[in-house]
Amino acid sequence: MINLEPTINSITDIEDAHTSGVYPKRPLALVRGEGVYAWDDEGNRYIDATAGQGVALLGHSHPNVAAAVAEQAQTLISCPEIFYNDRRAELYTELTSILPDEFTRFFLCNSGAEANEGALKVARLMTKRAGVVSAMRGFHGRTMGAVSMTWNPKYRKAFAGWTMDVTHVPYNNIEKMEAAITEDTAAVVIEAVQGEGGVNPGTVEYLQRVRDLCTERGALLIIDEIQAGLGRTGKWFAFQHAGIRPDVIALGKGIAGGVPMGAVVWRSELGQMPGGSHGSTFGGNPLASAAAIATLRTLRDENLVERSAEMGAWLVEQLEAMSHDYVREVRGRGLMVGLELRGRVTPVLKSLQDKGVLALPAGNTVLRLLPPLTITQEQLAVVIDAIREALDENNDITDES
Repeated sequence: MINLEPTINSITDIEDAHTSGVYPKRPLALVRGEGVYAWDDEGNRYIDATAGQGVALLGHSHPNVAAAVAEQAQTLISCPEIFYNDRRAELYTELTSILPDEFTRFFLCNSGAEANEGALKVARLMTKRAGVVSAMRGFHGRTMGAVSMTWNPKYRKAFAGWTMDVTHVPYNNIEKMEAAITEDTAAVVIEAVQGEGGVNPGTVEYLQRVRDLCTERGALLIIDEIQAGLGRTGKWFAFQHAGIRPDVIALGKGIAGGVPMGAVVWRSELGQMPGGSHGSTFGGNPLASAAAIATLRTLRDENLVERSAEMGAWLVEQLEAMSHDYVREVRGRGLMVGLELRGRVTPVLKSLQDKGVLALPAGNTVLRLLPPLTITQEQLAVVIDAIREALDENNDITDES
């Protein structure tokens, strides 16, 4: 019998034939990366100011991470936490070296959403309470507990009745937060800089008062540092800009330089989780641990946290000086920067891609830049020029305020 079905052989054809459908895909197949650059299947080069959605803190295929992964892959790939492991122990040591002194307990997992799930369990087990307060425009992941804390109804609506009962209050509004925290509140879960919610930094006064309220009322303060942590904002952790210390920290994205990993970190005085109360087959495996060790050491040895602060300040200064009619506001910290536009961001993202720059949205009207912390001033200048040209080309943007 003759097969009359069309031949499927391109990358996009194959993915379209099998995709789950949950991802809004761009018509672009990336096949290689090096440093701040990524290449598509036709050989076109792009400055990747998405860093794989904030994952490639060191850029793509950093030689230190690649070497660590290659060596570990030939030594030991899998070792669950029912056994001790040298790489995992080494990673704990590296993490404690960058965290405030009292943070000595870890649960290692495979993603940021899993880290938030684990953080919720820590809060429930340690406080014996059930209530959770989170912020409007916050994003914490799409697993059932994490999506309960995520504000945008489009992520939660289909799962109504299955999700946790979470109270969402306006971000940077201390009066609403004060009213929401009760004697049943186990945790307040917020980002120190909201990512998908529009690159909105929490004010110093707000974050300090939330810290005080949690202490006064016996709730744990969980800070989601999945996108903003590990140098992205010009400090190791975004909460450090406010001079506070949370009770629990959720880490993910760039912690292992592109290899999947997440971590829940909490203050030692809270104690350990009860045996069997949580678990992860792949959590803290030697391969991911080796990648994370290499990433953390490179961030420290190459002064990339400080460099993020310097490059980010320069980037914001240049973007503000651009004073384009269609930019309402430039905001962010370090190399986590958002441009609030006077209209939809989607056509601007498309124009940028055509010019060899990949960027992200943060809602319908915010252009989000999350470049690798290794990006140079010259490369950032190319991004700025491309943004200016893209905005000029989309001069029919209408004000949607």
